Amino acid sequence: MTRPLARVGIPGVPSRQRAPKNGVTCPYCFESVAPQRILFRCRGQAGRRQGCAPVLDEALAKYTGSTAGASLPPVFAASGRKGRADCPECGLATGNRACPECHNPLPSAYCDSPGRIVALVGAKNAGKSTYIAVLLHELMNRVGTELDASLVACDDRTIERYKRDFARPLLEERRLLPTTASAATGPREPLVYLLTRTRRGRFARPRNDSLALVLFDTAGEDLRSREVTDLHLRYLEAADAIVFLVDPLELPGARTGVRDAVAPPRGAGDDPDSEPLNVIARVTDTLRQRHGTRPGEPLPVPVAVALTKIDVLRPGLLRQSALHRSRSGSGVLDLDDRDAVNEQVRALLHDWQAGQLDTYLGQQYADHALFGLSALGGVPDEGRVGAGGVRPYRAEDPLLWLLYRFGMLEGVRPGGG
Repeated sequence: MTRPLARVGIPGVPSRQRAPKNGVTCPYCFESVAPQRILFRCRGQAGRRQGCAPVLDEALAKYTGSTAGASLPPVFAASGRKGRADCPECGLATGNRACPECHNPLPSAYCDSPGRIVALVGAKNAGKSTYIAVLLHELMNRVGTELDASLVACDDRTIERYKRDFARPLLEERRLLPTTASAATGPREPLVYLLTRTRRGRFARPRNDSLALVLFDTAGEDLRSREVTDLHLRYLEAADAIVFLVDPLELPGARTGVRDAVAPPRGAGDDPDSEPLNVIARVTDTLRQRHGTRPGEPLPVPVAVALTKIDVLRPGLLRQSALHRSRSGSGVLDLDDRDAVNEQVRALLHDWQAGQLDTYLGQQYADHALFGLSALGGVPDEGRVGAGGVRPYRAEDPLLWLLYRFGMLEGVRPGGG
């Protein structure tokens, strides 16, 4: 007789990780804002509607570094707890909320849902932009269907940036994405989405759980020095979780286990500042400043560490590996599979003379997990996606684990253990 699935809670996760935070963290400037401080923006003039005329918003222009697009109806103070307020100048009611610091819009869905900022970190060549493009596409399609979930952009800027910088070049034109520009050259727009899952209990009515998801990619050079990190990556201090991408070709012993046709990354091994352990150590220092943790006290931020481009590993290495298996696709997190992949990646790190990375993570974080994935599913050729197109392999695994840690996804052990 088939044993029933054992549904597992979320052991070891502090309750404050699952509870909505007091206040809102702006997904643009990453300031923590109390609800009563949230501003409103007048709806303005449209057609026969007599609203306020546009004026130059100096705070928004300062954030964007340009006056283009910064002439908008004025903002005004009112309690953001109510969700709507009347403009004191023209009397029109508005639900358009704005950050009191940078004056960027705060979408209603973002303000009203338990926002989680997921910071995507990795050295140059780790494939961060490619990973974001593929992950979002999977959530909008195959994985979204599996989870009975929808993923909707919270603002027009997210829609435009995803199409322009990610989906069109990679998924439609099959061109590899360029290296992410440094934050020192100007502010980078985050991608802000609302992920909503319909959860169906056996006897209870279906209910919808929503999660505001903020993805923000970093340039490799932004992580090369502590000074640049402190100046340009304030979002790390606001992060509720970290996804750290590691290019296995950057690890000392990994090149003996890859296909001969794959060239090493340019400058691989020549720059100690870009080595994965050194990069994540700088991120850890930033997080410790935010949390005020004592030396030796584990950080409460969950960290997912993923080896990218595992398709370049020789097939013989994966034949008997947990990494060779696809996920079940059953809308839950298979904890037996999760444990097996975690142990397989740990063994690879130690085989590749990179065991210090795993040891360091265990010392510094209360909760970390190891993954192996491929965003493209094949080796690119002369700046273009391979002949088979984009064929992602387990790209969604880190986010599914984070959803489990956030209480948005159930975990099961198929063996009943």
